[in-house]
Amino acid sequence: MTDIKAELHSKLRESRAVMLAKLDGLSEYDRRRPLVPSGTNLLGLVKHLAGLEYMYLGESFGRAPGEKLAWVEDESIWEGADMWALPSESSDYLIGLYQRACAFADQTVSELDLDTPGEVAHWPEGGRKTTLGVLLIRMVAETAHHAGHADVVRELIDGRGGSDADMLDEEGWQAYLAKVQQAAETFRD
Repeated sequence: MTDIKAELHSKLRESRAVMLAKLDGLSEYDRRRPLVPSGTNLLGLVKHLAGLEYMYLGESFGRAPGEKLAWVEDESIWEGADMWALPSESSDYLIGLYQRACAFADQTVSELDLDTPGEVAHWPEGGRKTTLGVLLIRMVAETAHHAGHADVVRELIDGRGGSDADMLDEEGWQAYLAKVQQAAETFRD
């Protein structure tokens, strides 16, 4: 029989690893620069996920993180401050923060049952009560969602896409792209 908590936790760890791998070999500039109109950037995604790990898989169960997040304390989180890195926030700092947040969250997951009650303070009144199971599913979804964003941003930086990026050589990818473009062309106005 499948251990659902162990499976969810495993998927969360896999998505975390994908997220961090997208930073490998990039300059401080490339880790920070926005390449899509929404401003999405790799280091901002890591910063955002660090806060979610602390909040959903810690604070929601009465576990205070060992460090305060400036963007939460000054409430600039509500203006998107968790989605980009300030010049004073180095990659090393934000990666370390994410790793500490993940270790903190892992402890919560290991120690509590899926049906353990929790409460998310910023959710609307009457809807704040939840469980570890619900928040673990939410973190798996959030992390996988943002790891997908990171795949696209990384591909825009240096062509290194997802886990199947080495499936074809450059000529093969050119042919594949041409085939996809040709199919799209049949619907061009």
